[in-house]
Amino acid sequence: MVDEFTQTLLGILVAVIMLGLGASLTPRDFLLALKRPQGLLIGVAAQYGIMPFLGFLFVTLLVVPEEIALGILLMACMPGGTTSNVFTYFSKGNLALSLLMTVTSTATGILLIPIILLVYAAALDIEIPREEIIKVLAVLLVPVLLGMTLRKVNANIGAVLEFCGSMLGAFFIIFIAATWIPQNWQFLLGTSGATYVAAIGLGVVGITLGYLFAKLLRLHPRNARTVALETGIQNGPLAIAIVVFTFPPDQQQAIMAVPALYSLFIVLVSTGVTLFFRRANTAAEQKMPDSLL
Repeated sequence: MVDEFTQTLLGILVAVIMLGLGASLTPRDFLLALKRPQGLLIGVAAQYGIMPFLGFLFVTLLVVPEEIALGILLMACMPGGTTSNVFTYFSKGNLALSLLMTVTSTATGILLIPIILLVYAAALDIEIPREEIIKVLAVLLVPVLLGMTLRKVNANIGAVLEFCGSMLGAFFIIFIAATWIPQNWQFLLGTSGATYVAAIGLGVVGITLGYLFAKLLRLHPRNARTVALETGIQNGPLAIAIVVFTFPPDQQQAIMAVPALYSLFIVLVSTGVTLFFRRANTAAEQKMPDSLL
């Protein structure tokens, strides 16, 4: 359960994060991407094809309560998070592609997330408040569009907003660790190992499958790393915001368990993956054609 002050602060944090996300791009970036849309199509396919199915498998194979199952499914259906852009940069991936994939998956999420949630929830016989989720997604798209507009009007303001959004994305992890975990410590101690397997596995298996998918399509190694990180790194703050503003207080604790734990562990997982990617033979990669795909 989240108290009123934490709920308000959470809403402000997520709004600024989404504002910074929108400020990272301009409409011109989308026009350029549309000239070579394969990268965006691959990203959307990985984000809303691989990850929801992975969440469905975890719910099917692991023995967890219905509220935990809903949290797993919700987390798996989220768009890419701003954290993926940071780790793409440090792993020497394609940052431009990463930003476009993140914003595109966020924008298309208003339509795709409710549909995918409805399909998998029906298959698992789980009830979801579809209309309420759509409302939250629609409201949170507003700061993304506002950020893009401000970036177009003034590049300096856009750069500041982008930086603030990225920093708050990192601060959000600290916020969860300092507030939600202490308040729910006893609950976490009694949580089954299956919940932790799902929370960690979504990131580890998601990144692995995303990388294999990119390699299967014979993408450049830089783009393969980007697709891998974009696939496995979901928008944890958005998932938590949906839980807080959609579900009743007596259900929030259990549903939020996987999104909160995922948000904490994905930083460790992504750091390990980034260190692994940085060991790639960059000299050999430089001899390859370097294009969006």
